[in-house]
Amino acid sequence: MTERNVTYIILDGHVELEKYRFLYFVILLTGYILIMCSNSTIVCLIVIHKNLHEPMFIFIAALLINSVIFSTGVFPKLLIDFLSEKQIISYPACLFQIFVFYSLSGSEFLLLAAMAFDRYVSICKPLQYHTIMRKTTVSVFLVLAWVLPACHLAVPVIGNTNQKLCSFTLKGIFCNNSVNYIFCVSSRALLMFGLVVLFNMSLLPMLFILFTYAMIVIIAYRSCREVKKKALQTCLPHLLVLINYSFLLTFDMIIVRLESDISKTARFVMTLQMITYNPFCNPIIYGLKMKEIHKHLKRFFVKAK
Repeated sequence: MTERNVTYIILDGHVELEKYRFLYFVILLTGYILIMCSNSTIVCLIVIHKNLHEPMFIFIAALLINSVIFSTGVFPKLLIDFLSEKQIISYPACLFQIFVFYSLSGSEFLLLAAMAFDRYVSICKPLQYHTIMRKTTVSVFLVLAWVLPACHLAVPVIGNTNQKLCSFTLKGIFCNNSVNYIFCVSSRALLMFGLVVLFNMSLLPMLFILFTYAMIVIIAYRSCREVKKKALQTCLPHLLVLINYSFLLTFDMIIVRLESDISKTARFVMTLQMITYNPFCNPIIYGLKMKEIHKHLKRFFVKAK
């Protein structure tokens, strides 16, 4: 629908909002606060304690900051929608939400790839670790992890700015790739470029991570017990996060592809799970599985008491 030359998109993915709007609001607000607090706590611990100023922990902090920005790009609008009579979003804001959602998703995979490389050098080339993983190298990895996905996503988002819309209703609770279904004519060039983005920002980093960890497993298997223990302690959390995020990406693709074949309730539940699971689980995984972070967390909560 169009009001005062501004095009608005109706978000039609909410389930029984009139009945449960306050329950949804309280649950999601609680989840958002927990996500912000848990991620921020670990980031602060990494910043404060000098023994955590190692590349591995810097990448973890970057990943958790990424989760905070990702959640902030989705949750506030959802909370407003739960209390609003109309669940609408302007078309430019919708495109911006898509940009934030998918560029930060790509950043997640690239940060995990940087972590995998860091673990590979640490375990497979320990004598060269400090030569390879210098501050400059870490800084370049961090900049590329955020800039590359943003540049990739800018092309289709800008390309879709002037697309003619034949529908103003999205079967979702926030803007994602399902926006392609409301265009009168989908640009074949932009769809092809979207596949390139998917390959470069998710599949390629995933293959690199799997290859890297395969090499680590081979080296650890041939090495002493101490190397095996180090590999297990430091690589397992990263693999858990990778598996989680891969499932969430698959969820998103399923939700978009099965536009008419999936019930509204199932779509609603899957979408909420997709946006809350990883930002909530990441600090738990790293807080419990990374020995150095867990140690500082215990001290922090003991002092808090």
